Amino acid sequence: MAPQRLSEDNVAGGELDSTRRALREALAQAERTAELARALDATQARLSEAEQLGEELRAAREKLAAAEQQLAAERTQAAKLRRDLAEQRYQTEVANWKLTSMKVARWSRLGDAIKTGRGNPVRLARGLRGATRPAKRPAAPKRQNVADAKAAAAPAPGAAFQATSTTRVVAGKSFKLKPYRVPTGPNTRPHLTVAAVVDPHAEALLRYEWRQTTGFTPADFHRVLPAEIPHMLLVESVTEGPWAEEVAGEPGEGLRALLAWCAERGIRTVFWHTKGEVADYAAAAKLFERVFTADAGSLSRWREVVGQGELLGFAVQPRVHNPIPLAGGRFDRVLTLAELLPGSLAYPDVLTSYRWPRAVDCPPGTEPWRLAEIAACGTPIGTVSEDRRTHQTLRKTYAAGTMTERVDALLDRVGLPSHRATLTISIVLAVRDPAQLDAALAQVAHQTGDVRQLVVIGPAEAEGHPLLPKGIDVVVRLADPGATTGALLNRALDLCEGDLVAVMDPRDLYGPHYLTDLSRAFLYSSADIVGKAAYYAHLAEAGVTLLRQPEAEYAYLPEIAGGTLLARRTVLRGLGFPDLTEGWDEVLMRQCRTDGIKVFSTDRFEYVCVRDEDPGLLSSAHLIEYGPAEPHALL
Repeated sequence: MAPQRLSEDNVAGGELDSTRRALREALAQAERTAELARALDATQARLSEAEQLGEELRAAREKLAAAEQQLAAERTQAAKLRRDLAEQRYQTEVANWKLTSMKVARWSRLGDAIKTGRGNPVRLARGLRGATRPAKRPAAPKRQNVADAKAAAAPAPGAAFQATSTTRVVAGKSFKLKPYRVPTGPNTRPHLTVAAVVDPHAEALLRYEWRQTTGFTPADFHRVLPAEIPHMLLVESVTEGPWAEEVAGEPGEGLRALLAWCAERGIRTVFWHTKGEVADYAAAAKLFERVFTADAGSLSRWREVVGQGELLGFAVQPRVHNPIPLAGGRFDRVLTLAELLPGSLAYPDVLTSYRWPRAVDCPPGTEPWRLAEIAACGTPIGTVSEDRRTHQTLRKTYAAGTMTERVDALLDRVGLPSHRATLTISIVLAVRDPAQLDAALAQVAHQTGDVRQLVVIGPAEAEGHPLLPKGIDVVVRLADPGATTGALLNRALDLCEGDLVAVMDPRDLYGPHYLTDLSRAFLYSSADIVGKAAYYAHLAEAGVTLLRQPEAEYAYLPEIAGGTLLARRTVLRGLGFPDLTEGWDEVLMRQCRTDGIKVFSTDRFEYVCVRDEDPGLLSSAHLIEYGPAEPHALL
């Protein structure tokens, strides 16, 4: 019996375990079911909420559509009223014209003479003589076109920031200038919107760095700014305009309201001290998240008074501070700063004045930013005008930093993205003669521009060559001996990855600042291809140094030298290089003219075209001297 009982106990135990497992699984299933039920309830609640939001959105859209219809109807009615008013004015002018014409008519004047001369023969005779003389009738009025209100209210882009003062007076003599055309764009960071309370000078420096909203006042900012919610509010220590009293002394209610509006929307706020005493703006600056100053001498004072402060100085803005000349050339005279900037010129007119004289004699104590702006416009500072020194000063001015680089630092400190388009360079070398390889690679190695890649299509000696530059991407491919120079360049172009592609001729000389100077033109010109139409050349057999087309600096021209070509990679790939060895650059330039691609010629320096002989060049260039070109071209 014992074995049988043991067996029954085992069976019972197994059934109990099975029951327990089933219970556990049932409990787990019940928990999962309950969790699913809760998730379903939550989902249904969210769906209900979404449906409610959808209804609210539809209602809002209907209200918006109704408002737009009402606005369109009101605009139509306003346009009709404007037309009716213009017609009434016209009819009134016609009635007045008719009345005036009647008064000057001969029969009317005869009647007046008879009436006034009745009883006085002398007066009658005098009046009749006057009435018989011909009288000029007034011109009939003309109907005026009634402009659309929206079009009339929206000026052309940048129209409010164009030069208007075209006359300058020096030593009592008046001169007529052709104003410098201030560019309307493009923006460096189109993804970023900034509401700015700034004076005209700061506006000129910043308006190309982001989408900039200006012109709002303490009374209307709550209506203007919602049209495009800014990422940042930048307020300068302005001295003019509706915000001047708000930021100086005790902060105004308008400024407090603006900052509260920004805080509600998470908009970064920055105060920029550019002028005036620290104490005058300290109270307002304390209300901002970040405080910057253009005056390094006041930095410690700001940190003492406000508890923070960072340096944000003025710098040149390449869009407007550049060596593009005025139409008509320079005034052949050295001017004092007072003669250069008379009275109170608007800033666009200041940009015209910067480019006008042969040189400017600036007194001691002139603001560094003013000196930098004049130098960046290619105008010598001092009483001596010398091209080499002027170019070196321009280079140093840009090397000290541009406003774009200042804004990069500002955005990094504020915590906003400073991303912008880059100008990285890929250099292409098509080397046929192994004897030219060492010199060609040495030209690349000493370049100071933002070179990221070198692509060499050349002889077998190029692979693993000791002069291949370090620190950049180097691609070497063997050249097909039967291929043209254009075909080799096309092969190299397919391997390029830089934003810009530079073609360097292994026969020529390039100074270390060649690519830095050349690529700068993309900061201020609208060209897709830049290079040099003015340049030095050296003919080895004759031992002469020549200067070709010195008048062709800083200008949009039909063509530039192929050995100086620097182009946007996407544009150059669309064009391609002609399948030629001689004259490929001339054919490429003709294609640019056909396709409407802008080509810009920069300065004459940092490049020498080297040939054994070139009769065409010898006949078309100016003789500089019998000797090497480097002392003239490289600096």
